[in-house]
Amino acid sequence: MNQTRVMEFILLGFGNLHSFSIVFFILFLIIFLSTVLGNLLIILLVSTNVQLQSPMYYFLCHLSFCDLVISTNIVPNLLGTILSRGKKITFIDCITQLYFYSGAIVTECFLLSVMSYDRYLAICNPLRYSSIMDFKHQVFLSLWPWLLGSTLNLSGVLPISNFNFCHDNIIDHFYCDLLPLQQLSCSDTSAVEMQILLYSLPLFIFPCGFIIGSYVYIFLTILKIPSTTGKQKTFSTCSSHLIVVGTFYGTLITKYMIPSKVHSLLTNKIVSLLHTLL
Repeated sequence: MNQTRVMEFILLGFGNLHSFSIVFFILFLIIFLSTVLGNLLIILLVSTNVQLQSPMYYFLCHLSFCDLVISTNIVPNLLGTILSRGKKITFIDCITQLYFYSGAIVTECFLLSVMSYDRYLAICNPLRYSSIMDFKHQVFLSLWPWLLGSTLNLSGVLPISNFNFCHDNIIDHFYCDLLPLQQLSCSDTSAVEMQILLYSLPLFIFPCGFIIGSYVYIFLTILKIPSTTGKQKTFSTCSSHLIVVGTFYGTLITKYMIPSKVHSLLTNKIVSLLHTLL
């Protein structure tokens, strides 16, 4: 049968908003601008303030830049779909968006692991912290997550770019994500789904396990601190990191580790909204 390759997609976003579209557009726009300005402010403050030029804030700058990549890559499409009730995107732009999004996700996984390692050294081995975490070590620990993020995600993006999209070109999502592209394709995607699941183990589970192991040692060290004030002060340096880790990995596991037949596209969009915007 003759087939015509689809060269353009239509992102539906949240097409059922109807009369609430303007309200949600303004709300999401405010959150998006706050996210961009907040992360830019973090990078600016750490770069210019001598008191903040420590390893913890150095890694925080990289995390802020990673969040900027995710937000600026995804949210403008979300705003466009809300305002115009659908947005066209070319096949090349769709694959490019998926590449940068998945690359930033992989990078953030390893950055969060690096940040947990930094907190482990600072709390569990404070006397050697300054000598171990020198500037060269900081640069090395911040560069390899970006290198892995820009290369490892090709193993999932390249097979998807070779999918056949024969008829329907409507993506029921607000960006080009893995699940809607798989459901839209007329190719056999089972091999790619298995490949992505296997790659998810080292990319998601191992960093998450490393973070959990680091915080087990951190908590055991905190329990040995005699004063309650000392315990609270030490734990306060890692509490925000734990919240980010819990939210980040919770959404990733829901989206990619649970088979696509278990959750619907609406659930996927809501989880994606939490992950990319909120």
